[in-house]
Amino acid sequence: MDKHQLTVIVPVGASESAWPALVRQIPADWPIVMSATTRCPPDLRQRMLWHRGLPGRGRQLNAGAALAATRWLWFIHADSELGPDVCAAMTAWCAGKQRGLAYLDLAFQNDGPWLTRLNAAGANLRSRWFGLPYGDQGLCVSKPEFDRLGGFREDLARGEDLDFVVRARSAGLPASRVPGVIRTSARRYRTQGWLRTTWQHQINARRLIRNARGQRIDTAA
Repeated sequence: MDKHQLTVIVPVGASESAWPALVRQIPADWPIVMSATTRCPPDLRQRMLWHRGLPGRGRQLNAGAALAATRWLWFIHADSELGPDVCAAMTAWCAGKQRGLAYLDLAFQNDGPWLTRLNAAGANLRSRWFGLPYGDQGLCVSKPEFDRLGGFREDLARGEDLDFVVRARSAGLPASRVPGVIRTSARRYRTQGWLRTTWQHQINARRLIRNARGQRIDTAA
């Protein structure tokens, strides 16, 4: 695959400050779209496109996808850390002309309770058994398939990633595990409590899955 056939899209919130570390883990010649709600920093690297728009993760992800000029779109959260060889593995997956969604195994950073290891294990099992990865697992999809699905919903305060995955599965797009680990912040579990956060995620996930399955998807290629 041509190295310029994949664009990394990163939604950046108003208080998000971890994205520079993520950018340093991405090959220097890869195009990156930072879909943000704040002004472009003065020292932005030349290869990065900074788009300022309205807040809302679904809206920001869609805006980033619209600006990408490549066949493949790789959506990565701003507070993520990429494991060794992850970029090479994702490149190889795209080069194989795969159809569907690609994702990585999830792990949590050391900024939250140790119990988040159970959450990561559960997320990885759910992804492999049921094909339902979340957005913090680094979803990658071709732009034609992304457009056919209508992108991410912009009316959801949270869970636009799972909604997208469920609709993709309903349209016949499989979820494929790419070898490698992506680490995400566990600060929400620390600030809001592990049990409360875990329980709320489960409730929200069930509701989102039920609602997404009720949406009709045009499966024509």
